[in-house]
Amino acid sequence: MSKLNIDQKTIEALFSDPKTDFLIPDYQRPYAWSEVECRTLWDDIFSFAFPENNSDNFKTTDEYFLGPIVTFKNEDGKQEIIDGQQRLTTLMLLLRAFYARFGKMKDASTQLVQERVEKCIWKKDELGAIIKTQLKIDSEVATDVQKDQFLSILKNGDAPDSMKSQYAVNYRFFQAKINEFLNDYPTYFAYLPARLINNCILLPIEAESQDTALRIFSTLNDRGMPLSDSDIFKAQYYKFYSSQGKKDDFIKKWKELEELSNKIFHPISGIPMDELFTRYMYYERAKQGIKSSTTEALRKFYEKNSYTLLKSEETFENLRDLADFWNDVSNQSKDRFSEKILRKLFVLNYAPNGMWYYFVSVYYLHNRDTDGNLDDDAFESFLEKIIAFIWTYAVINPGVNMLRTPVYAEMVNIVNDKPVSFDEFKFDINSVKAAFLNFSFNNGRPITKAMLAWWAFLEDAQELLSLETVFEIEHIYAKSRQDKEKSLTNAKNLEALGNKAMLEKRINIRASDYRFEDKKKYYNGYINSRKQEKKGTNISELLSLAKANDDFIEADIIKRTNDMIERFMQYIVENELAQ
Repeated sequence: MSKLNIDQKTIEALFSDPKTDFLIPDYQRPYAWSEVECRTLWDDIFSFAFPENNSDNFKTTDEYFLGPIVTFKNEDGKQEIIDGQQRLTTLMLLLRAFYARFGKMKDASTQLVQERVEKCIWKKDELGAIIKTQLKIDSEVATDVQKDQFLSILKNGDAPDSMKSQYAVNYRFFQAKINEFLNDYPTYFAYLPARLINNCILLPIEAESQDTALRIFSTLNDRGMPLSDSDIFKAQYYKFYSSQGKKDDFIKKWKELEELSNKIFHPISGIPMDELFTRYMYYERAKQGIKSSTTEALRKFYEKNSYTLLKSEETFENLRDLADFWNDVSNQSKDRFSEKILRKLFVLNYAPNGMWYYFVSVYYLHNRDTDGNLDDDAFESFLEKIIAFIWTYAVINPGVNMLRTPVYAEMVNIVNDKPVSFDEFKFDINSVKAAFLNFSFNNGRPITKAMLAWWAFLEDAQELLSLETVFEIEHIYAKSRQDKEKSLTNAKNLEALGNKAMLEKRINIRASDYRFEDKKKYYNGYINSRKQEKKGTNISELLSLAKANDDFIEADIIKRTNDMIERFMQYIVENELAQ
């Protein structure tokens, strides 16, 4: 059983201990606390130390808990901080700001507290004298280019305006708050820092090894602390590459991968690097033959067998390759992808759920060649099939949970060099058609825009559209027209699929007029009264409708709806998904 040293301590007891020698290691995240967190910390400490703004209301037995600190002693005898880095860093900045202010004061009580604070910031020699060149904390965070400012502030007590780091910003904030406090409570000034170091409590948890510290870190994360899975993975990789004598190389590559992930992934929850590890997880699940629709939590998957997956250069190189692939998808790279593939990928960008990301990741990692390329025809066929399948499931079996069973099975087929066929999940066309005809394609359902994106790109004339352009759903027969004319015999046709199209947001705002003849002007583009050119839409079908029609009426809605659904049924058949 691993040994732990756990004993709650005051800030003074912990920081002034001669054995205290904190190190923020290479693999940690850069300092991220902003003025918001600093203000909260200051307000909480002040409210604790001066209850109801009255120093006399404080009891010397009161305690304020600031949270846990998880460390382990490394080979150099330093206490590597696994959790609590942000809190410790900020407390050091606060203590240094107090110490800098003490230097301008001469009263005995203030000087007494000053001596106690300096023992928290600097080390002492064997005779007990303070060594102001040796701090109680050091930072080696590889991705933090401004850590030198942190160390400079602690050593010199100065953060001029030329320093732009978050360390400097927060230090100047504390300086301002301390000055305000001194003006408001001049005779009680020494009490606030004294109560901070004497009555504010930390819970240092010192593990005997990095592995144990990481497990504690992991457990704290399970209980709701805002720690990312990829930080844990980074620590595992750091250990592995360090054992290979490649620590510096890993730090450089990790930083590059993190920056790339931040650029291309925008998950609803978690951080971008977690999203990359999630997409890669499905490839490893498939290789292990896992078809279960129950998906393990990300960290639970990777921590199996003592993080065996992360003790491999191949895994890390696969992650880098996968990130490069998705970067090229997001950039619509014509160097990697043909026009026909980019068109399919654009449509998938409007998929009714995110399952396609994982599906395509598995396909890419298994079928790529040594240069990271895919067979164009085979990839197109795969993309066509998953569009047809995912779109259909969104209507007949809505919800991503229903999609897991068929898709996970096909992921396993991919890594076993079997064709993606969905043999056990083929559709009865008549049933699917009935479901589509009775389905309410309202704007709040993702499948509505997904169908419109698919439909737009059936036209050969449709040019590739930018993923950065914001598209909204256009009612070709305007809602305001129905309000005024009441010319639809069936009001439900207003929300029918055949009355909708994708349209650029900038145009959709202007094209809301109820008359089709005015809509045509906006679709085509025009010159306004100030001789400014207003560009039209890039949706080819809307341009065709504007050219061929003087009006768009209920009969057109009905015909277009039927055309869209009939063509999608044909699409299902073409992709061999019909029974």
